[in-house]
Amino acid sequence: MSFYSLPQHTTWTEVAPGNRRAVLSERPEMMLVAFSFEEGATGAPHSHPHTQVSYVAEGTFDVTVDGATARLGAGSSFIVAPNLVHGVVALTKGLLIDTFTPRRDDFL
Repeated sequence: MSFYSLPQHTTWTEVAPGNRRAVLSERPEMMLVAFSFEEGATGAPHSHPHTQVSYVAEGTFDVTVDGATARLGAGSSFIVAPNLVHGVVALTKGLLIDTFTPRRDDFL
């Protein structure tokens, strides 16, 4: 059962098999993005110069930041400092809500 809903007009972009994103709102100094994952999908390890705060809206994820892995469920959150390698594995179908500062222009 989903407790979180996004506006019907939300535009999704396929990131990888089972993983898609939607920019919810943005300004040059900040951006809010939804990432939807099917069970078993991954957010491949990567880094970027932005600070990232992520909220687990639905599902369960193994989250790895700078080599340390934690299992997080709905209602949890994590923060990623600039340039740290990080990624996720969706253990169940899930939804992450990410805030980036400054905005990720590569998502536009």
